[in-house]
Amino acid sequence: MREADHTEAGRWLTRHGLTDAEPTPLLAARLAVRRRAKLVDSVLLATFLIVAALTHALGRLDHDEFSWPPLLVLSALVLGLLIGQWLLGGWVRRVDRAAGARLSRRVAHPVALGWPVVLGRPHAAFAVATLTGAVLLAVSVLPVPDPGLRYGAAVVLIGLTGVAVGIVMQLRQILTTPAVAEDEASLTADVIMRVEDARHLVTPSLVWSLPAIFLYGDSLGWWNAVALALVLAGVCALGLIEGRTTDVGTTARRAMAVR
Repeated sequence: MREADHTEAGRWLTRHGLTDAEPTPLLAARLAVRRRAKLVDSVLLATFLIVAALTHALGRLDHDEFSWPPLLVLSALVLGLLIGQWLLGGWVRRVDRAAGARLSRRVAHPVALGWPVVLGRPHAAFAVATLTGAVLLAVSVLPVPDPGLRYGAAVVLIGLTGVAVGIVMQLRQILTTPAVAEDEASLTADVIMRVEDARHLVTPSLVWSLPAIFLYGDSLGWWNAVALALVLAGVCALGLIEGRTTDVGTTARRAMAVR
């Protein structure tokens, strides 16, 4: 176990109120792979936005026609993003399985952990509302007589479709993966990691970015103000949810208390 991973595991335990637990190699390995996977995922998302912007620019070279080839490239890019995220999730689960295989004993969760426990209804409602708002904005500008704007709306809708599929796909991975724990402390840590993974998953980075970047035409319009308003309202709503929602550690301990 690397010293840096051990130190970070200790900080993680303190941050979540598990001060009596030891930063074991099991915990350090699971946290380390999650940090690295999130870093790679951020690179994937940034690459997606850059290449999507390039395809958008190519599609707008001819302002009088709706160019389909760049949209097909974008669809392939979305598929590649989904495959990349699936592989990242698989990497995390493989490390978890390898860590679990070295345990002398293995315990399971006392009850099945569904999405209301792991993700939470407020975060689920926020994710649905944010995605729906972005979709409605993109659809509402399709009738505007501006080929560039309509093309940007198509880019946004393709990207949002990929976001929705990715959330469902990765959330299923989080919910169905068996627990990797040998005692009550490591089982509580397992629940905390699931909750953190799920809440990170629904943070709407792409949902906020796509309309603001791609919904522009030959002139500014109401859609630009709405795209910005969606971001501002979303940040405020997320802040309220994070402030009012039970913290991750408490959520995990409540789930563990159900027998």
